[in-house]
Amino acid sequence: MTEVSREHGSSKGRYVIRKNGEEAELTYSITSPALVIADHTGVPDSFRGTGAGLAMLTQFVADARAEGFKIMPLCPFVNATRKKHPEWADVFAV
Repeated sequence: MTEVSREHGSSKGRYVIRKNGEEAELTYSITSPALVIADHTGVPDSFRGTGAGLAMLTQFVADARAEGFKIMPLCPFVNATRKKHPEWADVFAV
């Protein structure tokens, strides 16, 4: 899988994987320095089964730990996946 990049603004951001002219993304909204909302994960059909969504979420979790914020999992994919990874419980605000 291609490298995950992060585009981070003052109130919104996203994790992106680009391949063959297509993008997979996990978008987020920054509510405060301590809380970031996972809004949406979009993966094109050509990326399905490649682990793109998990790769972006894994990077999001790593950044949350490194930067000291919690993730509010409003995105259904993020919420479902975090339940499969109890080792991530420290970074989720639920």
